Amino acid sequence: MSITQSGLFVATVVDIFDTTQLAVNLDSDTLKAALYPSTITPDFNATAANAAYNAGVYSGTELTGTGYTAGGATLTSTTFTGSGGVATFDAADTSWASSTISGARGVLIYDNTLAGKGALVLVDLGASYSTSNGTLQITWSASGIFRLTLA
Repeated sequence: MSITQSGLFVATVVDIFDTTQLAVNLDSDTLKAALYPSTITPDFNATAANAAYNAGVYSGTELTGTGYTAGGATLTSTTFTGSGGVATFDAADTSWASSTISGARGVLIYDNTLAGKGALVLVDLGASYSTSNGTLQITWSASGIFRLTLA
C-alpha cells in the first residue's frame, strides 16, 4: 500500500471531544510538519498511541536528508477559524531551504506540545518530490490545510 489520500486521525479528533478532553490548541500549540515517503500505509483509524509522530507506521520511516531535521519543521502563523458552518485550519507555507530530500510524498502534521505527539492530519502531496541542494516548498491550499463542515 501507499499514501493515496489526505486524512484526519479519528482517535485524535475523538479525544478532543470526548471525556479525554485532549487539550489541542491549533492556534498556539507547537505544531510540526514531518515528511514521509509514499511507501507508508496510513491508518486514519489507528489507536491514539499509533496515530502519533514516531509511532506506528510513522516510526523509523520519516525521511532524512541534508537541510531536514528529524521531527520536521514548525508550522508558523497557525489559525483555526470558523465561518458559515465550516471550521478551517491553516498555516503559513512550509519549506526546507538548501535541502537534499528524496521522495517526499506525505506530510504528517502533529502536535509537538502533547506528550504523545498526537497526529492531526496526514497531507498527501499527490506525487513524490525531491530536492538536491534546493528548496522543498509546501504551498498549502488556499482553502486551508483542512476543513471540517459542521453544519
